[in-house]
Order: sequence, then C-alpha cells, then structure tokens
Amino acid sequence: MRVLLKMNNLQEYLAGLLDDPCNEVVEQAVAYGMIPLGYTCSLIPEPVLSAGRLFPLRLRAPGVSGTETADIYLSSVICSYTRSLLELALDSKYDFLKGWVFAASCDHLRRLYDNLGYLNKPEFSFILDVPHKNNEAAMEWLELELEKLRTALSSHFNIDMSDEVISTSIKENNIMLAELRSIGDMRKEAMPLFTGTEFHRLMMALQAAPRKLLSDIPGRFRDAALKRGGAGKFRARFMIVGGELDDPAYTGVIESMGGRVVADRYCTGSFPGLEPISESGKPLAAIALYILEKNRCPRMMEEFDRRADYIINIAREYSADGIIIQTIKFCDTWGVESSLLVAALRDAGIPVLRLEREYRTGGEGQLRTRVQAFIESMKK
Repeated sequence: MRVLLKMNNLQEYLAGLLDDPCNEVVEQAVAYGMIPLGYTCSLIPEPVLSAGRLFPLRLRAPGVSGTETADIYLSSVICSYTRSLLELALDSKYDFLKGWVFAASCDHLRRLYDNLGYLNKPEFSFILDVPHKNNEAAMEWLELELEKLRTALSSHFNIDMSDEVISTSIKENNIMLAELRSIGDMRKEAMPLFTGTEFHRLMMALQAAPRKLLSDIPGRFRDAALKRGGAGKFRARFMIVGGELDDPAYTGVIESMGGRVVADRYCTGSFPGLEPISESGKPLAAIALYILEKNRCPRMMEEFDRRADYIINIAREYSADGIIIQTIKFCDTWGVESSLLVAALRDAGIPVLRLEREYRTGGEGQLRTRVQAFIESMKK
C-alpha cells in the first residue's frame, strides 16, 4: 500500500508533512482504517506500534508559538519540548490520535504523561517502565513490560499482536531502516550528494507519517540526490549530538554558515535510530535487548564510556571535523551527559561546541555567530 504522490519537489513535500501533526498522509492512513498512536521517546518500540493496522507517530509540536496554557500545569523549569506538546494537546491538535505510548524516560516526560492523563484523551494511554541498568533482571523486567503493552494494545484495539505479527513488523521495519542506513552512509563521501538538512527532513517525515505509505520515499530521495550530483561546497563537516531535535530548520541554520552535517546522534536521528532489531528468537526479547543494549540513551547508568566511544567512532568514520552538542534548556539527562561528553571528546582530540536551546528554533543570529566562530577556531 503506497501513497500516490503528486509533487514537483521532494523536499517541499517532506517539509509539508512536518507542518501539521495530522498531515495528509496521516489522514489517508486513517481513512484506510489504520490506527495512529503517538509516542515521545526512542525507548518506545516502533515495531510493536506498527503491528497490524497500528502506526506510530513521533509526537512533535510544529508551529507552537508559546506555552502559556501549558505553563499553568507544568513548571517553567520543565523542558520546553514537554511544555510544547502539552500546549498542542490542550489546543486539541492531537485529538486525531487513538492512543499514545510513553516511556518513563525522564521526570519531565512523566509529568507530561500525568497531565495528559487528566485530559482523558485519547482513551488509550500506556507508559513503559524501562530500567536504568542493563542486566539479566532488567531484561526480565522489560520483557514483562513489553508483554503488558502488547496485551493492552491487543485488548483495546481488538487486533492480533501475536509473536508472528510482531516478528513481521520487525522485519518490515528493518527493511526500511536498512535503506535509510544506506542513504546515510553516502554522507561519508568527501562531497556528500545531499545536505544534513535534507537528510534530517527525510528522517523526520518518516516519523511524522506511516512508513507503510511512504515506502518509496527513500528511493526517490536517493535518485534525486544522484541526479543532482552534489549539494554545494562547505567549510567543515559536523556531527550533531544531543537529545530531542525534530526541526530540520535548526540543522539548516548550522549549515547556512558553511557547515555540513554528516552524522547525527540524537533522539530522532540516524544513530542509533537506524540500527536493526534482531529477527531471531522471541520478538519481545529481541526488542528488549535492543532497548537496553543498543539505544545508548544517557539515562542508562554506568555506560557513559560506551556512549562516548560510540560517538567518537562515528565522528571518525564520517570524517567529522567537529561535534556540536545541542541540548534543550532544563534537560537534566542531557545536561549532565553533555558536560562529561565535552571533556571526553576534547581528550580524543575532537573540537566541540556545546549549545543550549529551547524546543522552538529561535535566536538564529546568535546560533549563526557561534557556529561561524566554531568553524574559524577549527581552521586556525
């Protein structure tokens, strides 16, 4: 099942999908009888939310102009990502969702989940309790949590959530991820055929609409890049690291100063988001193993060295001249992690720029100034 696309410019089309949580592809999926489920974190298992007629949508807040109403319920020292989501929920922008699934990934998202519960919409809601450590007891706990999620989805929506169905969902998901990885690997080239902004837009569009209806988009993206034959000159290759970053405009500001983003390790990015889930054994066990071992979220305790080495290796593999660490203001998890990470990266001889921002892209002038100064410092 595919969407019949009528567009002259792929990038304009992808950008259009990001303008509204209930975009035209989501509307078409709902008309087909598919069931949209919102989720907020990379710890949420997308293959479970993709089983059968279900499809996952990454919760975003495009176009939010302020959080005045949400601030009544959430403190002003709660990160602006969670406040922005609540603002749109209060404004009925997520009413088309049939459910949402959260992870107890940080205190801010837990507070958001509690407040959304007071709205009692949609009727289905679930929070996944993910352990903070990776050991045998954690695996057993997470498998039980995933079983609870499967049972709740099956019961509420009256759909088949058997091992066979979830295994099929994992395989279909891995096929799409493999294609996106092959496109992402093209960024290793000395002169990448597309910008980091364009790739960011591709990644986000496939999280903002059902992938089953956009299965031809990665191929079109690759063909368009090859046909164009280049994305222009640049002065420095960057890797962006950090938490939630769902606005390609932020990447665009960085690249407007002569940077080229060739790798990304953030919650909505390609690392580790495009790594496959094992297709062998019991599917829920494979998903639990992926969440605990491969997600590499800074909320996981006693694994900082492994996370730092992972970032360093990617930066070198993609020939990044420097790393930009971006964190949303008041994000406790990434606030602590980034301080340690700056030191580790500098010890490895990698130039680092640390940026703090709000969820909404703003302060472009200051961002451009800091990126330009960072590039100049690397060229000395």
